[in-house]
Parts: sequence; structure tokens; C-alpha cells
Amino acid sequence: MNATSSRSHTVVTIDFSKVTKMAGKEGRLKSMINIVDLAGSEKSGQAGTTGDRLAEGNAINKSLSCLGNVIEVLADHCSGKNLKAVVPYRDSKLTMMLKDALGGNSATIMVCAIRPGNLYYEETLATLRYADRAKKIKNKPTINEDPQAKMIRELQEENRKLKEQLERAGGGGGGYDPAAEQKLKEAEEQMR
Repeated sequence: MNATSSRSHTVVTIDFSKVTKMAGKEGRLKSMINIVDLAGSEKSGQAGTTGDRLAEGNAINKSLSCLGNVIEVLADHCSGKNLKAVVPYRDSKLTMMLKDALGGNSATIMVCAIRPGNLYYEETLATLRYADRAKKIKNKPTINEDPQAKMIRELQEENRKLKEQLERAGGGGGGYDPAAEQKLKEAEEQMR
């Protein structure tokens, strides 16, 4: 239906790593951005495709269908329905590539393009239904942090708070807290 179409999905993945060093230890934060442009589905009868173009269209439609199935199962999981259903990531290369973006530790934004006019009513409605299912997926992204670096960061924060408590207690006279001092010493020893 579009002579200049690449007739394919495009997936660009960018990996980010932030390396930090504290107390001789290396910490890493990792992040990934997927920018995806999905080919639109089309009916072969309406597009008038044959031969290689027909095979391409069928492959595109199949991968979009597999993606729709994954979205449906993930949406069901998020709404508490059918929790035992296995997410069918393996049904398509596209869904395997987007596994982390769809149901993993991520924040995902989906933008759908629709075409105005009565002639494209069915395609527009199908796209809107697709988007409606996708918006039901609720991921809870967390920071990907090295466990050792996280422990060091948390201990340093606790150490800072305990020192502040000691300073406040010592300034008023009679506010000394031996338990807080002991906790501070233990935290410092654990950090060493």
C-alpha cells in the first residue's frame, strides 16, 4: 500500500553503562533504550501484493500478531487475570528482541500512527485496540545497581546520618546515645 515502505520493522538498541569507583570498588549502573518502528499490517487483498511482497506482508503480520499475543498475556498478568499463562516471547524474533522492553525492568512508551478516513476505519480501530491492550501493561522499573556498590552506598548514607545524630546529641549536653555510637562504629567497621 506504500511503495516507499521499507516493509520491515526497525529496532535500534542503545546500551548505557555508568561506571563509578568508590573506596576502590567499581560500581555499574546499566540502562538500555530501544527505539522501535514497527511496519504496519496490511491485508494482501487490499494491497494487491503477490510473490515476494506477499511473503513479506505475511511475515510482518505474523510478527505483529505474536507481539499482540505477548501484549495480551502481559496485560492479563498486570490485571491479575490468568497469572499462570506463559508469555509467548519465543514465538517471534521481534518479541524476543523486545522482551526486556515489554515485560522487564523498564519504562516503555508506545506511539501509534493511524490514518484518517472511512477507507481505513478497520485498520485504525485495530491499531487503537492494540494500543489499548498495551497501555494495560504496568512495569515497575528499578535501578540496575551492582549489589556490592549498593551496600557501600547505603552504609555510607547510614554513617552520615549517625554522625549527624551524634553531633546533634553532643551539642545539647546530656543527649549522648551510646547505642547510636556503637551502631556508627559497627557501620564504619563493616565498611572497612
